[in-house]
Amino acid sequence: MTPRVPFLSLALGEDAPAVREAIDRVLSRGWFVLGPELEAFEAEFASACGAAHAVGVGTGTDALALALRGLGVGPGDEVVVPPVTAAYTALAVIMAGATPVFADLDAERLTMSPDAAAAAITPRTRALMPVHLYGQPADLPAFAAVAARYGLALVEDAAQAHLATCNGRLVGSVGHAAGFSFYPTKNLGALGDGGAIVTNDAALADRLRRLRNGGQTDRYHHAEPGVNSRLDELQAAILRARLPFLAAWTARRRALAARYRRALSRGPVSVPVECDAGHVYHLFPVLSDRRDAFRAHLDRHGVATLVHYPVPVSRQPAFASYAPAPCPVADRVCAEVCSLPLHPQLADADADLVAGAVLSFRPSEETRPER
Repeated sequence: MTPRVPFLSLALGEDAPAVREAIDRVLSRGWFVLGPELEAFEAEFASACGAAHAVGVGTGTDALALALRGLGVGPGDEVVVPPVTAAYTALAVIMAGATPVFADLDAERLTMSPDAAAAAITPRTRALMPVHLYGQPADLPAFAAVAARYGLALVEDAAQAHLATCNGRLVGSVGHAAGFSFYPTKNLGALGDGGAIVTNDAALADRLRRLRNGGQTDRYHHAEPGVNSRLDELQAAILRARLPFLAAWTARRRALAARYRRALSRGPVSVPVECDAGHVYHLFPVLSDRRDAFRAHLDRHGVATLVHYPVPVSRQPAFASYAPAPCPVADRVCAEVCSLPLHPQLADADADLVAGAVLSFRPSEETRPER
Protein backbone atom coordinates (compact mmCIF):
# COMPACT_ATOMS: atom_id res chain seq x y z
CA MET A 1 0.00 0.00 0.00
CA THR A 2 1.29 3.44 -0.90
CA PRO A 3 1.50 5.54 2.29
CA ARG A 4 -0.55 8.71 2.52
CA VAL A 5 2.56 10.44 3.82
CA PRO A 6 5.71 9.00 2.22
CA PHE A 7 8.95 9.42 4.07
CA LEU A 8 10.61 11.57 1.42
CA SER A 9 10.16 12.96 -2.08
CA LEU A 10 13.16 13.47 -4.35
CA ALA A 11 11.20 14.84 -7.30
CA LEU A 12 12.26 18.24 -8.61
CA GLY A 13 10.10 21.08 -7.34
CA GLU A 14 10.56 24.83 -7.50
CA ASP A 15 14.16 24.26 -8.47
CA ALA A 16 13.26 22.31 -11.64
CA PRO A 17 13.76 25.14 -14.18
CA ALA A 18 17.12 26.11 -12.69
CA VAL A 19 18.31 22.48 -12.59
CA ARG A 20 17.31 21.84 -16.20
CA GLU A 21 19.01 25.04 -17.34
CA ALA A 22 22.16 24.00 -15.49
CA ILE A 23 22.20 20.58 -17.15
CA ASP A 24 21.67 22.13 -20.59
CA ARG A 25 24.49 24.60 -19.93
CA VAL A 26 26.95 21.80 -19.22
CA LEU A 27 25.81 19.71 -22.18
CA SER A 28 26.15 22.68 -24.50
CA ARG A 29 29.63 23.52 -23.23
CA GLY A 30 30.89 19.94 -23.56
CA TRP A 31 33.21 20.16 -20.51
CA PHE A 32 32.41 17.50 -17.94
CA VAL A 33 35.28 17.16 -15.41
CA LEU A 34 37.27 19.82 -13.49
CA GLY A 35 35.78 22.75 -15.32
CA PRO A 36 34.17 26.13 -14.70
CA GLU A 37 31.03 24.78 -13.02
CA LEU A 38 33.06 23.05 -10.32
CA GLU A 39 35.27 26.08 -9.81
CA ALA A 40 32.21 28.33 -9.44
CA PHE A 41 30.39 25.92 -7.14
CA GLU A 42 33.43 25.55 -4.89
CA ALA A 43 33.59 29.32 -4.42
CA GLU A 44 29.84 29.62 -3.82
CA PHE A 45 29.66 26.68 -1.41
CA ALA A 46 32.70 27.85 0.56
CA SER A 47 31.02 31.22 0.99
CA ALA A 48 27.77 29.59 2.11
CA CYS A 49 29.74 27.61 4.73
CA GLY A 50 31.67 30.62 5.99
CA ALA A 51 34.93 28.99 4.89
CA ALA A 52 37.74 30.19 2.66
CA HIS A 53 37.97 27.10 0.45
CA ALA A 54 35.86 24.21 -0.81
CA VAL A 55 37.15 21.21 -2.76
CA GLY A 56 34.58 19.14 -4.65
CA VAL A 57 35.04 15.37 -4.61
CA GLY A 58 33.15 12.27 -5.67
CA THR A 59 31.36 11.41 -2.41
CA GLY A 60 30.96 12.53 1.17
CA THR A 61 32.98 9.49 2.24
CA ASP A 62 35.86 10.58 0.02
CA ALA A 63 35.57 14.07 1.51
CA LEU A 64 36.23 12.73 5.01
CA ALA A 65 38.96 10.29 3.95
CA LEU A 66 40.81 12.91 1.91
CA ALA A 67 40.48 15.51 4.67
CA LEU A 68 42.20 13.09 7.03
CA ARG A 69 44.92 12.26 4.51
CA GLY A 70 45.44 15.93 3.76
CA LEU A 71 46.00 16.55 7.46
CA GLY A 72 48.63 13.81 7.61
CA VAL A 73 46.49 11.10 9.23
CA GLY A 74 47.40 7.60 8.08
CA PRO A 75 48.58 4.11 9.08
CA GLY A 76 49.25 3.71 12.80
CA ASP A 77 47.02 6.64 13.71
CA GLU A 78 43.66 6.62 15.49
CA VAL A 79 40.62 8.81 14.85
CA VAL A 80 37.83 9.12 17.43
CA VAL A 81 34.36 8.79 15.90
CA PRO A 82 30.81 8.28 17.21
CA PRO A 83 29.08 4.88 17.07
CA VAL A 84 25.76 6.28 15.79
CA THR A 85 26.18 7.59 12.26
CA ALA A 86 26.25 6.13 8.78
CA ALA A 87 29.03 3.54 8.70
CA TYR A 88 30.80 5.64 6.06
CA THR A 89 32.16 7.91 8.78
CA ALA A 90 34.27 5.09 10.18
CA LEU A 91 34.94 3.65 6.72
CA ALA A 92 36.49 6.97 5.74
CA VAL A 93 38.96 6.58 8.62
CA ILE A 94 39.89 3.14 7.33
CA MET A 95 40.23 4.50 3.77
CA ALA A 96 42.78 6.96 5.12
CA GLY A 97 44.73 4.01 6.57
CA ALA A 98 43.91 4.87 10.19
CA THR A 99 41.95 3.10 12.93
CA PRO A 100 38.49 4.23 14.06
CA VAL A 101 37.99 4.44 17.83
CA PHE A 102 34.40 4.76 19.01
CA ALA A 103 33.29 7.16 21.75
CA ASP A 104 29.74 7.06 23.09
CA LEU A 105 27.02 9.65 22.58
CA ASP A 106 25.85 12.56 24.66
CA ALA A 107 22.48 11.20 25.82
CA GLU A 108 20.73 14.54 25.24
CA ARG A 109 22.29 15.83 22.02
CA LEU A 110 22.70 12.35 20.44
CA THR A 111 26.01 13.42 18.93
CA MET A 112 29.40 12.20 20.18
CA SER A 113 30.12 13.12 23.78
CA PRO A 114 33.18 15.37 24.12
CA ASP A 115 33.95 13.76 27.49
CA ALA A 116 33.74 10.26 26.01
CA ALA A 117 35.92 11.36 23.11
CA ALA A 118 38.53 12.78 25.48
CA ALA A 119 38.53 9.52 27.44
CA ALA A 120 39.14 7.57 24.21
CA ILE A 121 42.32 9.48 23.33
CA THR A 122 45.58 7.50 23.32
CA PRO A 123 49.13 8.38 22.24
CA ARG A 124 48.16 7.22 18.73
CA THR A 125 45.17 9.54 18.39
CA ARG A 126 45.59 12.11 15.63
CA ALA A 127 42.08 13.45 15.03
CA LEU A 128 38.55 13.83 16.37
CA MET A 129 35.66 13.40 13.93
CA PRO A 130 32.33 14.47 15.47
CA VAL A 131 29.22 14.02 13.33
CA HIS A 132 26.50 16.67 13.17
CA LEU A 133 23.90 13.92 13.36
CA TYR A 134 20.38 14.42 11.99
CA GLY A 135 21.33 18.08 11.38
CA GLN A 136 21.98 18.73 15.09
CA PRO A 137 25.42 20.34 15.46
CA ALA A 138 27.83 18.52 17.73
CA ASP A 139 29.25 20.51 20.64
CA LEU A 140 31.97 22.16 18.58
CA PRO A 141 33.33 24.51 21.27
CA ALA A 142 33.92 21.50 23.52
CA PHE A 143 35.50 19.47 20.72
CA ALA A 144 37.70 22.37 19.69
CA ALA A 145 38.91 22.64 23.30
CA VAL A 146 39.68 18.91 23.48
CA ALA A 147 41.48 19.01 20.12
CA ALA A 148 43.57 22.01 21.23
CA ARG A 149 44.39 20.41 24.59
CA TYR A 150 45.77 17.25 22.97
CA GLY A 151 47.13 18.76 19.75
CA LEU A 152 44.66 16.91 17.52
CA ALA A 153 43.05 17.69 14.18
CA LEU A 154 39.33 18.41 14.29
CA VAL A 155 37.47 17.13 11.23
CA GLU A 156 33.73 17.74 11.15
CA ASP A 157 31.43 15.21 9.49
CA ALA A 158 28.82 17.66 8.21
CA ALA A 159 27.17 15.29 5.73
CA GLN A 160 23.75 15.92 7.31
CA ALA A 161 24.22 19.54 8.33
CA HIS A 162 24.41 21.99 5.41
CA LEU A 163 24.02 25.55 6.79
CA ALA A 164 23.77 24.34 10.40
CA THR A 165 25.30 26.59 13.02
CA CYS A 166 26.74 25.94 16.47
CA ASN A 167 26.81 28.87 18.88
CA GLY A 168 26.19 31.09 15.89
CA ARG A 169 29.09 29.75 13.81
CA LEU A 170 28.48 27.78 10.63
CA VAL A 171 29.51 24.15 10.90
CA GLY A 172 32.48 23.48 8.67
CA SER A 173 34.14 26.74 9.65
CA VAL A 174 35.25 25.63 13.13
CA GLY A 175 37.42 22.55 12.62
CA HIS A 176 40.54 22.15 10.51
CA ALA A 177 38.32 20.72 7.77
CA ALA A 178 34.81 19.40 7.24
CA GLY A 179 33.31 16.85 4.89
CA PHE A 180 29.92 17.38 3.26
CA SER A 181 27.83 14.93 1.25
CA PHE A 182 25.55 15.79 -1.65
CA TYR A 183 23.88 12.39 -1.84
CA PRO A 184 20.35 12.99 -3.22
CA THR A 185 18.62 12.68 0.17
CA LYS A 186 20.79 15.35 1.82
CA ASN A 187 19.56 18.87 2.59
CA LEU A 188 21.53 20.00 -0.45
CA GLY A 189 21.45 17.02 -2.80
CA ALA A 190 22.87 16.33 -6.22
CA LEU A 191 21.23 14.00 -8.74
CA GLY A 192 23.84 11.39 -7.94
CA ASP A 193 26.85 11.10 -5.64
CA GLY A 194 28.98 14.06 -4.68
CA GLY A 195 30.85 15.62 -1.80
CA ALA A 196 33.06 18.50 -0.76
CA ILE A 197 35.68 19.40 1.82
CA VAL A 198 35.68 22.90 3.27
CA THR A 199 38.61 24.45 5.10
CA ASN A 200 40.16 27.79 5.98
CA ASP A 201 43.66 26.42 5.36
CA ALA A 202 44.91 27.40 1.89
CA ALA A 203 47.79 24.91 1.93
CA LEU A 204 45.46 22.09 2.92
CA ALA A 205 43.02 23.04 0.15
CA ASP A 206 45.83 22.95 -2.42
CA ARG A 207 46.90 19.51 -1.24
CA LEU A 208 43.32 18.23 -1.34
CA ARG A 209 42.94 19.37 -4.94
CA ARG A 210 46.03 17.32 -5.79
CA LEU A 211 44.90 14.28 -3.82
CA ARG A 212 41.45 14.14 -5.45
CA ASN A 213 43.09 14.16 -8.89
CA GLY A 214 45.62 11.37 -8.55
CA GLY A 215 48.15 13.50 -6.70
CA GLN A 216 48.89 15.50 -9.84
CA THR A 217 50.60 18.87 -9.64
CA ASP A 218 50.23 19.20 -13.40
CA ARG A 219 48.92 16.88 -16.05
CA TYR A 220 50.82 13.57 -15.96
CA HIS A 221 53.03 14.80 -13.09
CA HIS A 222 52.15 13.05 -9.81
CA ALA A 223 53.79 14.43 -6.68
CA GLU A 224 52.16 11.90 -4.31
CA PRO A 225 49.75 8.98 -4.49
CA GLY A 226 46.25 10.37 -4.80
CA VAL A 227 42.85 9.04 -5.76
CA ASN A 228 40.35 9.65 -8.54
CA SER A 229 37.50 11.48 -6.79
CA ARG A 230 36.22 14.57 -8.56
CA LEU A 231 32.83 16.25 -8.38
CA ASP A 232 31.83 16.30 -12.05
CA GLU A 233 30.58 19.33 -13.94
CA LEU A 234 26.97 18.11 -14.22
CA GLN A 235 26.61 17.60 -10.49
CA ALA A 236 28.44 20.85 -9.73
CA ALA A 237 26.06 22.75 -12.03
CA ILE A 238 23.02 21.08 -10.45
CA LEU A 239 24.29 21.97 -6.97
CA ARG A 240 24.92 25.56 -8.08
CA ALA A 241 21.31 25.70 -9.27
CA ARG A 242 19.99 24.36 -5.98
CA LEU A 243 22.23 26.24 -3.57
CA PRO A 244 20.20 29.51 -3.76
CA PHE A 245 17.12 27.58 -2.55
CA LEU A 246 18.90 26.03 0.43
CA ALA A 247 18.25 28.83 2.94
CA ALA A 248 14.48 28.72 2.29
CA TRP A 249 14.46 24.91 2.37
CA THR A 250 16.30 25.02 5.69
CA ALA A 251 13.79 27.51 7.11
CA ARG A 252 10.97 25.18 6.03
CA ARG A 253 12.62 22.22 7.75
CA ARG A 254 12.91 24.24 10.95
CA ALA A 255 9.27 25.35 10.74
CA LEU A 256 8.09 21.77 10.30
CA ALA A 257 10.28 20.62 13.18
CA ALA A 258 8.82 23.32 15.42
CA ARG A 259 5.33 22.18 14.40
CA TYR A 260 6.16 18.60 15.36
CA ARG A 261 7.72 19.71 18.64
CA ARG A 262 4.64 21.67 19.66
CA ALA A 263 2.34 18.78 18.81
CA LEU A 264 4.44 16.02 20.37
CA SER A 265 5.58 17.74 23.55
CA ARG A 266 3.32 15.49 25.65
CA GLY A 267 3.14 12.54 23.28
CA PRO A 268 3.90 8.83 23.72
CA VAL A 269 7.41 9.13 22.27
CA SER A 270 10.50 11.05 23.35
CA VAL A 271 11.60 13.92 21.12
CA PRO A 272 15.34 14.64 21.36
CA VAL A 273 16.20 18.12 22.63
CA GLU A 274 17.10 20.86 20.18
CA CYS A 275 20.43 21.82 21.74
CA ASP A 276 21.17 24.67 19.33
CA ALA A 277 18.93 26.88 17.22
CA GLY A 278 21.31 26.11 14.36
CA HIS A 279 19.82 22.59 13.96
CA VAL A 280 18.84 22.05 10.30
CA TYR A 281 16.70 18.92 10.71
CA HIS A 282 18.05 16.64 8.04
CA LEU A 283 15.96 14.11 9.93
CA PHE A 284 13.39 14.30 12.72
CA PRO A 285 14.08 11.37 15.06
CA VAL A 286 11.93 10.29 17.99
CA LEU A 287 12.60 7.55 20.55
CA SER A 288 10.29 4.76 21.65
CA ASP A 289 11.05 1.63 23.65
CA ARG A 290 8.23 0.01 21.62
CA ARG A 291 9.64 1.01 18.26
CA ASP A 292 8.40 -1.95 16.24
CA ALA A 293 4.86 -1.49 17.49
CA PHE A 294 5.12 2.27 17.00
CA ARG A 295 6.23 1.94 13.39
CA ALA A 296 3.51 -0.62 12.68
CA HIS A 297 0.95 1.77 14.17
CA LEU A 298 2.12 4.63 11.94
CA ASP A 299 2.14 2.34 8.92
CA ARG A 300 -1.52 1.48 9.58
CA HIS A 301 -2.22 5.22 9.59
CA GLY A 302 -0.49 5.70 6.24
CA VAL A 303 2.72 7.24 7.59
CA ALA A 304 6.07 5.95 6.35
CA THR A 305 9.02 5.89 8.77
CA LEU A 306 12.67 4.84 8.65
CA VAL A 307 15.26 3.93 11.27
CA HIS A 308 18.52 5.91 11.35
CA TYR A 309 20.36 3.78 12.53
CA PRO A 310 19.31 0.33 13.80
CA VAL A 311 22.80 -0.96 14.74
CA PRO A 312 25.69 1.08 16.18
CA VAL A 313 28.65 1.17 13.82
CA SER A 314 30.77 -0.19 16.66
CA ARG A 315 28.63 -3.36 16.65
CA GLN A 316 28.80 -3.92 12.89
CA PRO A 317 30.76 -7.04 11.87
CA ALA A 318 32.90 -4.91 9.55
CA PHE A 319 34.46 -3.20 12.59
CA ALA A 320 34.74 -6.16 14.98
CA SER A 321 38.49 -6.42 14.45
CA TYR A 322 38.96 -2.97 15.99
CA ALA A 323 37.75 -4.26 19.38
CA PRO A 324 35.39 -1.33 20.02
CA ALA A 325 34.61 -0.43 23.61
CA PRO A 326 31.01 -0.64 24.90
CA CYS A 327 28.80 2.33 24.03
CA PRO A 328 25.63 1.89 26.13
CA VAL A 329 23.97 5.17 25.14
CA ALA A 330 24.43 4.29 21.47
CA ASP A 331 22.96 0.83 22.08
CA ARG A 332 19.83 2.34 23.62
CA VAL A 333 19.40 5.00 20.95
CA CYS A 334 19.76 2.51 18.11
CA ALA A 335 17.16 0.26 19.74
CA GLU A 336 14.63 3.08 20.09
CA VAL A 337 15.18 5.66 17.35
CA CYS A 338 12.72 6.19 14.51
CA SER A 339 12.62 9.00 11.93
CA LEU A 340 9.37 10.77 11.00
CA PRO A 341 8.80 12.33 7.57
CA LEU A 342 10.31 15.82 7.33
CA HIS A 343 11.39 17.55 4.12
CA PRO A 344 10.75 20.94 2.51
CA GLN A 345 7.91 19.66 0.31
CA LEU A 346 5.95 18.26 3.27
CA ALA A 347 2.64 20.11 3.65
CA ASP A 348 1.48 21.38 7.03
CA ALA A 349 -1.61 19.17 6.75
CA ASP A 350 0.54 16.09 6.24
CA ALA A 351 2.77 17.02 9.17
CA ASP A 352 -0.37 17.35 11.29
CA LEU A 353 -1.53 13.93 10.07
CA VAL A 354 1.82 12.46 11.13
CA ALA A 355 1.61 14.13 14.54
CA GLY A 356 -1.96 12.90 15.01
CA ALA A 357 -0.92 9.35 14.21
CA VAL A 358 1.93 9.58 16.72
CA LEU A 359 -0.36 10.93 19.43
CA SER A 360 -2.86 8.12 18.88
CA PHE A 361 -0.24 5.47 19.66
CA ARG A 362 -0.94 3.69 22.95
CA PRO A 363 2.10 1.63 23.96
CA SER A 364 0.27 0.00 26.86
CA GLU A 365 -2.31 -1.44 24.47
CA GLU A 366 0.30 -3.24 22.38
CA THR A 367 0.93 -6.83 23.39
CA ARG A 368 3.55 -7.97 20.92
CA PRO A 369 7.05 -8.35 22.39
CA GLU A 370 9.64 -5.95 21.00
CA ARG A 371 12.75 -8.03 21.56
